[in-house]
Amino acid sequence: MSECKVKAQLKEAMKASMRNRDKARLATVRLALAELQRVEVDEKSIDDKRALAVLDKMVRQRRDAIVQFESAGRTDLADQEKVELAILKDFLPAQLSEAELIGLVNQAIAETGASSMRDMGKVMAMVKSEAHGRADMSAISAIVKSRLTG
Repeated sequence: MSECKVKAQLKEAMKASMRNRDKARLATVRLALAELQRVEVDEKSIDDKRALAVLDKMVRQRRDAIVQFESAGRTDLADQEKVELAILKDFLPAQLSEAELIGLVNQAIAETGASSMRDMGKVMAMVKSEAHGRADMSAISAIVKSRLTG
């Protein structure tokens, strides 16, 4: 069984971080590898798509934590989360532009024949499969809502 590319990339990053004595990057990469290992143990194996989903979830958690820490006045903890967020983003595919997202949403609406908010679930499911790990789902949701209501 071949190892997923994302996990191999993280292992190489861990080795490079150790050589460069980059403690922040090393800690974040180890955290990501541990999370992938946990998922792999639970699910018996892990592929690139699942690994990217795990990293995407970690990115969302960091974004939420940054908002919470900043609202609580804990800029020290927010700064640490921002560093981790930047490091984790290095391992995700390039994010889609707003124009690309609008194109995906328009295509999904045309293919599903969506005409009202009742069809939002079908559209979101189709767009999610295409944009997974490459776009913020809340941004996609906002675009879908504006297209289906306006």
